[in-house]
Amino acid sequence: MRPVVRAVLRGSLKDVRYVRAVAPRDAGEPVARVYAQIERDFGVLAPPLALHSPAPRVLAASWLLLREILLVEGRADRAAKEVVATEVSRANSCPYCVDVHRATLRDLPGLPEGGSRALGAWARSSGLRPTPEQPSPRPPFGPSAAPELYGVAVTFHYINRMVSIYLADSPVPDQAPVFLRGTILRTATRAMRPAGPGPLRPGASLDLLPGAPLPAGLEWAAPNATVAAALGRAAGAVERAAHWVPGGVRECLEARLALWDGHPTGLGRAWLDEALDGLPAPERPVARLALLTAFACHQITDADVRALRERHPTDRELIELTSWAALSTALVLGRRFALPASA
Repeated sequence: MRPVVRAVLRGSLKDVRYVRAVAPRDAGEPVARVYAQIERDFGVLAPPLALHSPAPRVLAASWLLLREILLVEGRADRAAKEVVATEVSRANSCPYCVDVHRATLRDLPGLPEGGSRALGAWARSSGLRPTPEQPSPRPPFGPSAAPELYGVAVTFHYINRMVSIYLADSPVPDQAPVFLRGTILRTATRAMRPAGPGPLRPGASLDLLPGAPLPAGLEWAAPNATVAAALGRAAGAVERAAHWVPGGVRECLEARLALWDGHPTGLGRAWLDEALDGLPAPERPVARLALLTAFACHQITDADVRALRERHPTDRELIELTSWAALSTALVLGRRFALPASA
């Protein structure tokens, strides 16, 4: 069954919006090297990863985050990680990721009901700034599991934004009969298994990217060297790839993120027009896409993408910009996490 699922998912790469994902047969180095690791350790070339392929360094960064933080088991087991992935995705209104990770969770040994509920509540609140009136739920895990579970939250605050921009609302094709959709989804998630026996070896993907320091404010990751290295290398690679983003755009996004409470912006764009006011006209299409990626990725339209392409025409630049904005947002949210005092 796995070869069939692999073929179906490879075929779905043509459904990625706005960019052309690199087909495996067309992949050169370094994309081919990342693709080989994905199919070896994840079982299938999943579209949420392959959509990054026009920007090879960003593709490697997304794979490092997923492999070393979600797939490798350490002090936190896979079921706990999948609860966090599912509930962060639910909070971010990313039905594609909710479907995939909820289906994956069904095939794993279950957590105690109370533990799963508390972990889910924490994950759903992980993007919100705590206030005296609405404090964050206490993390229902101890310091030893924090690097992995906090890391999963950061990873999915990133991935949800990229998936919402570039993929449909479900991994199941629209033409699939309703009564078969659940079966198709379960079959696909069961194919997402390493090709080899035994657990995945921590750190095996790190050499895809050069070493880089752990971003400031993520000191909670330091006790787990692999998680810290994945976060550092991925953040460094995304930042280097987006070196061309103008300083005014960076300042605009950083200022907005510093004030953001984590709640949705609403349906209108008045906030966006106000944020763009004062930026030079050539920078506005870049800033518009960066801000929408961070705060309202579901509002991105074809016109927004066309406006960017007038000055930055390549798929690589589009992926680099949205990846930088999505990861910048995820890292700001990760800096709000405090190390749990006890289990």
